[in-house]
This record gives sequence, structure tokens and C-alpha cells, in this order.
Amino acid sequence: MGLFGNREKKIIEDLHKKSEDHCKEISKEIDELLGELKDDYEQNSEIVHEFTNLLEEIKPKLSPEDAKKLAEFSTRLTKVKRCARKGVEAMRELARDQRKVTRETSMEYQEYIYLK
Repeated sequence: MGLFGNREKKIIEDLHKKSEDHCKEISKEIDELLGELKDDYEQNSEIVHEFTNLLEEIKPKLSPEDAKKLAEFSTRLTKVKRCARKGVEAMRELARDQRKVTRETSMEYQEYIYLK
């Protein structure tokens, strides 16, 4: 004899379906955001390199103070790029973790539904 009756199994199945739907929706949103973030990062990933090259070209034409300001700006721009890369990595990890939690939750519901 099972631990749950038909009524309880139906409730658990309904909860499983709702939970699965929510998880899939969240995963879809995360994947879409990750895709957009990756595209934007890739489109702008060469900006720091291009700016550094431009800085080297115009540096002789600038006053020492202006050259120093642009070098400092370049350093800050490099930090922004690093933050963007970390953001992409964090979003990738979030997507992976969400998929993992979705699978684990589904397996747990299956255990309760088919518990004998």
C-alpha cells in the first residue's frame, strides 16, 4: 500500500507540473539574458584594445597631463571590461545552477509521486 492516496498523488503531480513550468520559464529568461549579455560583451570586447592603440597614436600630440588622464581612463576602462566579463561568467553559472536545481526538483517530485 502506498504512502499517498490518489488525491495526494494528484496534488503532488499538479505541484510538480507548476514547479516545472516555473523553472522552465525562469531558465528560458536566464538563457535569453545570457545570450544578450554575451552578444553585447563580444561586440564590445575589443574596445579597450582599440582605445589603447588610439592612445598610443595620439600620445605624442598630447600634453603630459592629458596623456596621463587618458592613461588613467584606459585603466578604468580595462576594469569595466573585467567587470563585464565577470558578469557574463556569473550569468553562465546562474544558468547552469538553475538547470541543475530544475532537474533535482523534478527528480524529488518523481520520488514522491511514485513512492510505494
